[in-house]
Amino acid sequence: MAELKKQIASGKIAPVYFFQGPESWLKEEIEAQLKAAIFPSENEAALNTLLLYGPDVTLGQIVSAASEYPMFTEKKMIVVRQFDKLKKVTGKEQAQQQDESLLRYLADPPSFSVLVLDADEVEKKELEKAPYKHLKQFRHDFGAIKNADVFAAERAKEAGWEFDPDALKTFSAYIEPSSRLICQEIEKLTLFASSGKRADRRITLDDVCDCVGISRKYNVFELEKALVAKNLRQCSGVALMIMEQEGQKEGLMNIVRYLTTFFLRIWKLQTPGARQLSLQETAALLGMYGRQEYFAKNYLGYARQFSAAETEKAIRALRNADAALKGIIPSPDDKFTLLKLMQQLFS
Repeated sequence: MAELKKQIASGKIAPVYFFQGPESWLKEEIEAQLKAAIFPSENEAALNTLLLYGPDVTLGQIVSAASEYPMFTEKKMIVVRQFDKLKKVTGKEQAQQQDESLLRYLADPPSFSVLVLDADEVEKKELEKAPYKHLKQFRHDFGAIKNADVFAAERAKEAGWEFDPDALKTFSAYIEPSSRLICQEIEKLTLFASSGKRADRRITLDDVCDCVGISRKYNVFELEKALVAKNLRQCSGVALMIMEQEGQKEGLMNIVRYLTTFFLRIWKLQTPGARQLSLQETAALLGMYGRQEYFAKNYLGYARQFSAAETEKAIRALRNADAALKGIIPSPDDKFTLLKLMQQLFS
């Protein structure tokens, strides 16, 4: 995505963009950047941007709209949301005609149009079928955020800021791995941190605690300490306080997500040969980059404190807790799910 942003910023605007994936915030961000690059003013962008929705239009109607000359301006932009849910046409002959009209359009796109086709996540096998296969060279994937800490660090860097390691660890543990939420929270964080007129432009743990609203006493650091010490009572108490602060459902989701990452990292370090890696290689294996490498050595110690059987049992327990949160496994309430999880982790 960084490369795509650079191209647009340098004035290299493609005639067609095919965006697919669940991260709508990032797609909308690119669309806004395209508008700013194409049109001299917001008013002109509003007048010359046509927004269509897949369920309301056929492929042929999209091609027709993109082929029409703009009014009173050099360029126009057509954005098609839900492109993966296009209105169906009746009969094979009509479908083939629409497919051919798209191919003709792509072979020589008009210079006055920028066509943005925005789809939710499309299955791999479907991407090999029409119309998606024709759009391969124009495709940009916006997959779900897998590593909230890596994404958050990159976004902060784009804004000219850098997280302290403990601040990033805490932030990523308490924020849902969604580009929209992460970007919104980082915008708030940087505004909050800049109010102190800080020259080093660093986001500290205090910034995260104050701005995001996290307790300095009951947080993932304390949860991690109790977990490594195998102190069931303390671990349960800290976890219950986190749930109290954040709301039971959201708090439990954050705890399950954090502990899943914790035990999956330990599991990776318990595979043959993992302990012979350098600290930098270990950090890369664990998905820790930049200043997050600071915590990789902690995990080397943690991996010695849990047996492989304990790690596998913990991962199974966390999967069960996740299933209970999603209603797949029955549970009286979220507090019961948490306490049952803690017992399974330490039994």
